[in-house]
Amino acid sequence: MSLYKQSLAELRFGLDTRQFSARELTEAFLARVGTHDAVLNSFISRVPEAALLAADQADVRIAAGEKAPLLGIPYAHKDIFCTQGVRTTCGSKMLGDWVAPYDATVHQRLNAAGAVMLGKTNMDEFAMGSSNENSAFGAVKNPWDHAAVPGGSSGGSAAAVAARLVPWATGTDTGGSIRQPAAYCGVTGIKPTYGRVSRYGMIAYASSLDQGGVLAPSAADCAIGLQAMAGHDPRDSTSAAQPVPDYSADLNQSLAGLRIGVPRQWFTAGLDATVAARIEDALRVFEQQGAIRVDIDLPDAELALAAYYLIAPAEASSNLSRFDGVRFGYRCAEPRDLMDLYERSRSEGFGSEVKRRILIGTYALSAGYYDAFYGRAQRARRQVAENFAAAFAQCDVIAGPVAPTVAFDLGAHASDPATMYLEDIYTIPVNLAGLPGMSIPVGFSGLRPVGMQLIGAPFTEARLLATAHQYQQQTDWHLRMPAAYEEGSV
Repeated sequence: MSLYKQSLAELRFGLDTRQFSARELTEAFLARVGTHDAVLNSFISRVPEAALLAADQADVRIAAGEKAPLLGIPYAHKDIFCTQGVRTTCGSKMLGDWVAPYDATVHQRLNAAGAVMLGKTNMDEFAMGSSNENSAFGAVKNPWDHAAVPGGSSGGSAAAVAARLVPWATGTDTGGSIRQPAAYCGVTGIKPTYGRVSRYGMIAYASSLDQGGVLAPSAADCAIGLQAMAGHDPRDSTSAAQPVPDYSADLNQSLAGLRIGVPRQWFTAGLDATVAARIEDALRVFEQQGAIRVDIDLPDAELALAAYYLIAPAEASSNLSRFDGVRFGYRCAEPRDLMDLYERSRSEGFGSEVKRRILIGTYALSAGYYDAFYGRAQRARRQVAENFAAAFAQCDVIAGPVAPTVAFDLGAHASDPATMYLEDIYTIPVNLAGLPGMSIPVGFSGLRPVGMQLIGAPFTEARLLATAHQYQQQTDWHLRMPAAYEEGSV
């Protein structure tokens, strides 16, 4: 089998049995990136020299008898994680030339694990978007259909994994930014419980919502990636001091008796009929394995959407205030005075969507409006969390759509941000409640993939991964890849 089609476990076996070296593996994936990414635009920065050096170091460790799941295995990093000595842009002109002086905790852990970073992936600017069209480095294309968006904000990572330019990639999720691009690109993606993965060195969009995670072809691959990233970090005050289970060891849990909750409110006229049909097909596969379907109520999706688009912009307004042209980042040319420096550096350095959310957030936090908007949004957030708690009293896992439709066309919502925001209606509540969630591929609508969302109670990533893995043992959607990226097709 071609290297790019192998799972992480298969690549691990090949490295450990000397079927190929880490350098040969890295060269193979660097060649795929070089061949295909000019069309996809999934990478912002590539680091081939550093990757080959890391691969050589991994080969030395392997030759010495060291065994570790990610040792010598390539991956791509979302360009929101600080990487010392490597450009970290957040998809923004504001940080277009900024080289991080330190490593994010996630990057430190992956380095220690021996993983080989090939480069940094494209993303919506400061993780604000659902289409990856908001990047200062150009839009990413969906590998299944180049006329479609790959989803956002982790669209570069999702596209690179779908085209098998990398075996797996990191992502971040503030309101669906791992799960939605995973669904649109036909790969598996997991956003763990808030606090499970350190946010230290992960450039903040909305601090109470952001969470790092993994995109890969399968749940088994996601389990390996998440294992290396997860764990308490004393440098992150929001990091959870919770033990991390062995995700791979728990994958073979039986689904017999597992109660899968299906929210009535999510299967209405707003959901595309083909998407609904593919999810129903997947639910039948779960039931054939002994799972029990439970219809549940999960109200207030519209309330969650409204609350999110006040809370997240408010936190973004605060977090992005540091980018003012004074200490680092983009600075306008020849400012007349300090106010001109601030105004032109921010207006020229930020894109339209980021400026829109800063304005919304600043307004929501302003004197006289804080209680009316931000305060009420926080109360709505509590209600969303209570709704989930009530639902989990009746079920073990919640299943439903990731998005109302499959991937939409590039430019389709460019002039209508409100419609774009509605794409996140099923994913946002999970972030507001701080829960783990994932997307798994369950079929197609025409050329475009359909994803199913699985949601768990806090710190039940192992159960979600096992549930997804058991489904993937019975289906092959996660093994399919776009024909244009098969070897010999170009």
